[in-house]
Amino acid sequence: MMLDTSTIPGYTIYREEQGGSSQIDPATLQPPLHPLDQLSVEEISVTAQVIRNHTAFQAVKFNCITLREPRKDEYAAFKSGQMSTLDRRAFAIVIDKSSGKVAEVVVNLTSGTVEDLKVLDEVAPTLTLEDLDVCERICRTDERVIRVCQEIGISDMSKVFLDAWAIGFDDRWGMERRLQQGLAYYRDSAYDNQYAHPLDFSVVLDTDKEEVLAVDVRLVNGERTQVPFEQHNYLPEFIGDGYVHDSLKPIDITQPDGPSFRMRGNQLHWAGFKMHIGFNYREGIVLSDVSMYDMYEKRDRELFNRISVVEMVVPYGNPQAPHQRKHAFDVGEYGTGLMTNSLKLGCDCKGVIQYLDAVLSTGDGLPAVIKNAICIHEEDNGLLYKHTDYRDGSVISARDRRLIISQIITAANYEYAFYHIFTLDGTYKLEIKLTGMLNTYCLHSSEIAAPYGTEVARGIDAHNHQHIFSLRVDPSIDGPRNSVIEQDAMPSEHPVGSEENMYGNAFLSKPTLLRTAKEGVRDYCHETSRAWAIVNPHSTNPSSRKPVSYKIINNNCPPLLAKPGSMVHSRAAFARHSLWVVPYKDYEIFPAGDYVCQSSGQPGHPHNPTIVDWAERDESIEDTDIVCYVQFGLTHFPRTEDFPIMPAEPVSVMLRASNFFVKNPALWVPPTAINKDKTSQYAVSPVDATPPSSCCAAPRIPSRL
Repeated sequence: MMLDTSTIPGYTIYREEQGGSSQIDPATLQPPLHPLDQLSVEEISVTAQVIRNHTAFQAVKFNCITLREPRKDEYAAFKSGQMSTLDRRAFAIVIDKSSGKVAEVVVNLTSGTVEDLKVLDEVAPTLTLEDLDVCERICRTDERVIRVCQEIGISDMSKVFLDAWAIGFDDRWGMERRLQQGLAYYRDSAYDNQYAHPLDFSVVLDTDKEEVLAVDVRLVNGERTQVPFEQHNYLPEFIGDGYVHDSLKPIDITQPDGPSFRMRGNQLHWAGFKMHIGFNYREGIVLSDVSMYDMYEKRDRELFNRISVVEMVVPYGNPQAPHQRKHAFDVGEYGTGLMTNSLKLGCDCKGVIQYLDAVLSTGDGLPAVIKNAICIHEEDNGLLYKHTDYRDGSVISARDRRLIISQIITAANYEYAFYHIFTLDGTYKLEIKLTGMLNTYCLHSSEIAAPYGTEVARGIDAHNHQHIFSLRVDPSIDGPRNSVIEQDAMPSEHPVGSEENMYGNAFLSKPTLLRTAKEGVRDYCHETSRAWAIVNPHSTNPSSRKPVSYKIINNNCPPLLAKPGSMVHSRAAFARHSLWVVPYKDYEIFPAGDYVCQSSGQPGHPHNPTIVDWAERDESIEDTDIVCYVQFGLTHFPRTEDFPIMPAEPVSVMLRASNFFVKNPALWVPPTAINKDKTSQYAVSPVDATPPSSCCAAPRIPSRL
């Protein structure tokens, strides 16, 4: 095969050599190390080959080719040894080039056959990077685009750039065409910051026919808005000698004995944790089979079947056209996996790094690899625990560390860094850092940015917007039958002076068991510090005599601010609530629907159900196999400090053991008095300093009490 590294930036595409055989015998495919491993380069080639050879398709465009994960009962039987092998399957979404019809295809790679084929109506698949590349290419030569640029003094179309976005839903075309929109900018030079020069028009185009359908110009008082030409650049070639080189001294991270984690293929072992790391075009990183070794019970204990980020929405708050169409679903409309960066050593992660590649596919069905798509590394995490006995000054402390499994995506102007974090006390945390560029728009001389935005530089408006993420947690807390209990911090109901609350200081955690899917639709309450415990009613902590649990701690969950009846409120129904709990069903994964592009959010869509439809079934979520959808994020009122490039802003959600272990699960970690620190040193050495034998081996001081 020939390796093509130029067609799609960041991708290495495997192309057949001219004159070479394009046929691969499925029987020659090597079995993966693990059933949840990504499809290999060869498996993607075979999948495309089998689909092309099927009589239903003559000329197809491959929207995706990815692993068809085994059904949960099959996988459980395989893990338990009841099944010796599992058939390997691929899932593809294809578009017929002549009719535009969309179909889902399941290919059995073990037998080399099409196992299932379903033609869909009224759906639009994900916009791939190849799809988005259409926008800029065709708009620069379109007569209408050229004319509206000339009207504001731009004649060199090579300096016009368009960020391609999904369009939401446009009534002018509905589902008749596969649409996208282009937001226009200007660059004065090759590396100039285009977001400093937003233009006053947007473009709507047909993705598959590569045709401009409309050029929408915003007039203010009947006038065009002039381009803000002042430059606001941040790259080294513009900063020049503006950097201060001697202020910050180097910080080096050393692990002389290497990392503490071990990898076998895509299976990871670290500090008692075990898990499988998967990846696909839509969710990006997928963590499966997460367990932790219990030093007290001397066994591995199940925690989570599967964890992934399954949706996010970025609704903008300016009501003027075309901004009502700006509410990007970066998972469903573009694919987190497809937008993944190829990470660079020492830039995106520091320390001793293990990288994993991502294997994807192109519109022609060719395999493509993103090198170093996933970074795995460790970091010091401050104190794990500490106590000083004030009587004699003796100290015990231990250092925590965290394992981080990360990826970074570029979604047009924004960068999102996803960090799946595990710590030694058994905690899982998803932290997302937002950076990159503000989406900007030009201000007419008669306008002000307030109240729906901030004028971050003269003539440049950055609109208010939100980022709401959905974390899908498929729990297995000590086993497959779980429930969710809502916990609210409440003052005692008993009045002051009563026998139960004589001094009025009593408060408690009020539990509410969620029994059905409709009851499982919940909102966060700051007043009660609300949390949700995923419990196993069949496993009881012997000390607390409470069911073992992992608690969802989520206080970064802003409400969706778009009003009922709005387009985004309908399309992003998952973001209306902080938590949804539904019973598990195979292949029911994406809360905004399998097909988010151009979706209207209508309930009961035969080929695109959403979490609203799943909850409406109102099935039992008590003592059964459940799935939790946890929404979290932030509301962003842009600041001038966010321009021209944003400092990273973190937001996170946490799942933490609560009465799961009989005591602190990290007491196996040697304290710093035993694990002696050999690298720390004084910034300024005291004249009379005598280094102690250990950082926590202070002499015992006689009590003065």
